[in-house]
Amino acid sequence: MENNSHQANKFYGTTILAVKRDGKLALGGDGQVTLGDTVVKNSARKVRKLYHDKVLAGFAGSVADAFTLFDRFEEKLNSYSVDTSRAAIELVKDWRSDRILRRLEAMLIVASKDSLFLLSGNGEIIQPDDDIVAIGSGGSYALAGAKALSLHSRLSAREIVEEALGIAASICIYTNHEINIEEL
Repeated sequence: MENNSHQANKFYGTTILAVKRDGKLALGGDGQVTLGDTVVKNSARKVRKLYHDKVLAGFAGSVADAFTLFDRFEEKLNSYSVDTSRAAIELVKDWRSDRILRRLEAMLIVASKDSLFLLSGNGEIIQPDDDIVAIGSGGSYALAGAKALSLHSRLSAREIVEEALGIAASICIYTNHEINIEEL
């Protein structure tokens, strides 16, 4: 019998990284989509601007599930007058308690000029101490690269995201060099 036990919220096939620095926010992701051990797309866009280009969001996990969550998050932004913190909290509460939403297999990074969060269906809403957060199979590699670049360079938020995603792509087989970056 095949053992399919994976660590909870360990999604394969993507790397998403967000960095806030010097009043700027950059959120980027690679473009690779995999099914099992096969690459089926190289140029997917996993990051997007929401709510009249005032909020950024990126996902790791199921594409359909992520789009459902993007839509729900944008509804929360509308309900709470673009209060990203409140919208994130309310989305995670719904995600964890709603019997259909809690089956969604994705993680999100959501960010505005004022806030940056990692969200999951397990109830996590994490605001990083150092304004750097990553998700996905290459997330740890991108996070390590971004932290080092942030500490030891004067690169901009965008440049850090670009370089760190490049590092992740050179290490993680589920991450490619087709990088898409959005900024606020």
